[in-house]
Amino acid sequence: MYRLAELGFTQSYNYFAWRNSKDELEHYFTELTQPPVADFFHPNLWPNTPDILTQFLQAGGRNAFAIRFILAATLGASYGIYGPAFELCENTPREPGSEEYFNSEKYEIKRWDLSAPQSLENMIARVNQIRRENAALQSNRNLRFHRTDNRESIAYTKSTDDGGNVVLTVVNLSPHHTHSGWLELPLKDFGLDAEKPYQMHDLLIGARYLWKGERNYIELDPGKSSAHIFHLRRHVHTEYDFDYFT
Repeated sequence: MYRLAELGFTQSYNYFAWRNSKDELEHYFTELTQPPVADFFHPNLWPNTPDILTQFLQAGGRNAFAIRFILAATLGASYGIYGPAFELCENTPREPGSEEYFNSEKYEIKRWDLSAPQSLENMIARVNQIRRENAALQSNRNLRFHRTDNRESIAYTKSTDDGGNVVLTVVNLSPHHTHSGWLELPLKDFGLDAEKPYQMHDLLIGARYLWKGERNYIELDPGKSSAHIFHLRRHVHTEYDFDYFT
């Protein structure tokens, strides 16, 4: 892969599909987004392909598809999905132990029910809108992972070079169980005062949370939502003696 990228291929395949644990994801994306690899390699993240239906997707059901989609769309500037198979959470393999689809579209013409209740259509549309509206998600630069005290919760920020746009994504990596814990953010690095509140706007569902200090509590129930995609809004004190957020 690296050799092909060095020869000039501007979109590179990678092993994202098989990186599932917190340690695997943090290690792999630290490698991909820092020099020397980042100087020539531009990953295109695919959670599935016509040839790849991973064991995680097979076993995790719709929540697993949501988790892998959000990771792909927020960890990388470029992502893709093989749909409608992905959008409709198709997870039946050709045979036990196989990573190929049952009755693959490679070999037959399929008619998809795009209105099926398990469709991820609304989530995909919303996340794509978030990506368009937040420049931080349009680059592979400035990806930073942040400490959580739960191994099933992964947290990372992406920011623009000038720090004007900061997006924090928190994902529950388990498709079956609720996980919670404490998240630590280095506030000074984001121009925040640890003694003043700041607002975290969840762009997925529209909720707003007022945080204070470097450690804050997070909890994600995959039955409701497997992730937060927060826009960090800074606290500002004005000459008119009232507070607002930018």
